[in-house]
This record gives sequence, structure tokens and C-alpha cells, in this order.
Amino acid sequence: MNEYTLPIFYGVFVGVLARLFMLKTDYRQYPTYLHGKIIHIALGFIAAGLGTIAVPAIMEKEFTAITFLTLAASQFREVRNMERNTLSELDQYELVPRGSTYIEGIAIAFESRNYLVIFTSLFVTLAYLIFGFWMALVMTVVCFIISKVLMSGGTLKDIVDIQYVKPHFDGAGLYVDDIYIMNIGIPEKRELVLKYGMGFILTPKSFDARTTIANIGQRQAILHDVSTALGVNRDAGEPSLVPLAKRDLEDGRVGVFVLPQKHDLDIAIRVISNVPTLENAIRMPTESKANRKGEKKRWF
Repeated sequence: MNEYTLPIFYGVFVGVLARLFMLKTDYRQYPTYLHGKIIHIALGFIAAGLGTIAVPAIMEKEFTAITFLTLAASQFREVRNMERNTLSELDQYELVPRGSTYIEGIAIAFESRNYLVIFTSLFVTLAYLIFGFWMALVMTVVCFIISKVLMSGGTLKDIVDIQYVKPHFDGAGLYVDDIYIMNIGIPEKRELVLKYGMGFILTPKSFDARTTIANIGQRQAILHDVSTALGVNRDAGEPSLVPLAKRDLEDGRVGVFVLPQKHDLDIAIRVISNVPTLENAIRMPTESKANRKGEKKRWF
């Protein structure tokens, strides 16, 4: 054994452990158990190896050896493509689809977590070689905390207030509070809607939040998560029983209509609260220069 053996083993071990820490199957059942997880653990092992080997290569002044990190970046971009393609194919068979915006967010997350594994292995191995095992242990804890922070993005409860409102009809028009959802002409379908339907009003906390929840992809993510967690009372070919989310054009509120199989108000509100705020849906119009009052005009 040479001086690099133990640090390399430890760096790879911590990197794989970090990938396991960031890999979980929740109510959305993705990644699937067991084969989907095996793929991502294997990729995590490769990422950990790349991050670990980079440190001894630099110390031995083998600078050309670390150029394989650029190759790793292109390979992990393929991970994003793999996830995007897989989920897009699966989405065609969902009763309530995720939508392209949600799928792209998941794909980006899987790619970025491999990079987190590379950095974790790199810094842990570097700490081991320079300061010893105990400092590597401290660095492990720090990297895990950073990974935890970076992997947990914003959720809907941060930007909206959620209120339950029972759906009602005005003629053939279905409403959640005063927000029109859709027209249902068949009396039997209206009875089903009144029996199983649940409605929620999402009130944005800011102008930026109003623009974010107006995004169709963000609204589709809400419908998908609620329908996944609580089930949905519909089958293919029944457009009158499709969950929908419509917005009030005057104040930006969003009315959410769902048909869950399990009527549990607390769980439904909890699920909506924890729907991720999709990165591709976030908009910040108040940050534009046109919306900043009193800012001096700069010339370049």
C-alpha cells in the first residue's frame, strides 16, 4: 500500500455514501426500486472515483490526467438526457402527467447530484492527504450538510398561501371559489365531481410568486403530486374528470381542482405545500431594471 491507497478508498466510499444519501424513492416512486437505484449508485461510484483520483493526479503533477473530468462532464450530461427521455416516455401513460417542466427539473437534479459526489470525494480526499483522517471526517460532515442544503430546493408553501374550498357548479360551469375551472354538461359527471372533488385556492405571497405559479408546468406539477399521493378518480378517455388548475387573471390566484380517491384534507394540503418550486418556472419580474424605482441610469 502506498500513501494514496487509504485516502482513495475513503474518498470513493464517502462519495458513494453521499450518492446514497441523495438518492431516495418517495411517493412519486422514482427512481424505481431496485433497478433504477442500481443505475444511479453505479454512476455515483464512477463520479466518486473521478473526484478522488483527481487529487493524487494533481499532487503527482500529472496534470493531463485530470482532463478526464471534462469527459465526465459530458457523460453526466447524458444522465440528464437519459432521465428526460425515460420520464417523457413514462409520462404518456400517466393519468395525470408530470409535464415537461417537472421532468426537466428532475433530470437536472440527477445530473447535478453526480457533480456533488465528485466535489465531495475530491475535498474529502484532499483533506485526508493534507491533514489526516480526522480532518477528512470533519470534511465529510461538512460536505453532507452542503449536499443536504443544495438538494432541498424551494417548495410551494414558501411562495403561496393554501386554502381549501369546496367545488361548486353554476349551471354547467364548475368553479373553485370564484375561479372558473371547466364546463361539465353531463349530470352524472357533475354528481361525481361534487362527491369526490376537492378544491384549493393558492394565493401568491408576492408579485414574483404570482408569475411563478402562473407557469403551466408548475401548475401541472401540483396536479401530478396530489394525484400521485391521493390517487385520482378517473380513467383514460374521461376529459370531464381531469384535474385542472386555472388562474384568476385579476389577482393571480390559482384554483386547483382534483378528484382524489383518498379524501384527506390534511394530507392534500401537506402535499401541495411540499410540491417543489420548479427552477424552470421561477420568474422574478421585480428584479428587472424596469421595475426598480429610483435606480440611477447607468451608461456603458
